[in-house]
Amino acid sequence: MTRKIIIDTDPGQDDAVAILLALASPDDIDVLGITAVAGNVPLPLTSKNARIVCELAGRTDVPVYAGCDAPLSRKLVTAEHVHGKTGLDGPVLPDPTMPLAPGHAVDFIIDTLRNQDPGSVTLCPLGPLTNIARALQQAPDIAGRVQEIVLMGGAYFEVGNITPAAEFNIYVDPEAAEIVFKSGIKLTVMPLDVTHRALVTPHRNDAFRALGHGVGHAVAEMTDFFERFDKEKYGSEGAPLHDPCVIAYLLRPDIFHGRFINVEIETGSDLTLGMTVADWWRVSGRTPNATFMNDVDADAFFDLLTERLARL
Repeated sequence: MTRKIIIDTDPGQDDAVAILLALASPDDIDVLGITAVAGNVPLPLTSKNARIVCELAGRTDVPVYAGCDAPLSRKLVTAEHVHGKTGLDGPVLPDPTMPLAPGHAVDFIIDTLRNQDPGSVTLCPLGPLTNIARALQQAPDIAGRVQEIVLMGGAYFEVGNITPAAEFNIYVDPEAAEIVFKSGIKLTVMPLDVTHRALVTPHRNDAFRALGHGVGHAVAEMTDFFERFDKEKYGSEGAPLHDPCVIAYLLRPDIFHGRFINVEIETGSDLTLGMTVADWWRVSGRTPNATFMNDVDADAFFDLLTERLARL
């Protein structure tokens, strides 16, 4: 059965690969729309990059909406040091010709959830959770209509990648994350604990390049670009592909493993702001609210990714 989703994103090379994976899987996933949020780079670039990726995939039929340009109550923190000044540094891709869809991303999320059958739409946030939290604030009734939220964000055993304690997406807007994690919606979380196991090794990147078309070449160039930063930082053999884990989970949930536990968001501490406090050992007595993943079959993940990208 085809799963209806909204991708909420701040592209970012790994976001781009996640969008491509979804658009390459129309028998399994119906992308109702893409909503852009400020995160890896500011909103004008994330909303532009989402359209660049749709055009790369030949899917100009998918509407792209611009959303929130700043966190709920904080100054925007961006990640050009990872993704380059455009957010999609690496390949040379033309500017998009498709326009932004009219209206605000938050209104699109609300209207879509109200107009589709209850429990039929999955939200897939790949960046800071500002748009999702704002929608829940403006329209509390939609919480009961969401099938599931599958998000990339957080960390526990892998600790932080933007501060010693926090993962970037949660750190940028911890108040938004707190709203989402306390919403009562079914949550599945792809933290750094999973994504740092999905490394683009030279062999895996060669497989993208060997696809022999524009998408494969662009993906290889994107990962070539941002892996330089990650290899130096982590001493790993390649860069983690964070965001595609969200879409891969929708296609092959069997290759991921985790636990249904309580996860709280730290919003008050200067030291650990944005930390996802995951009760992995179930010692807090707090009610579980999220399936927090900690492992993935990386070979199966990259086989899936390469096979689907070949279809574009």
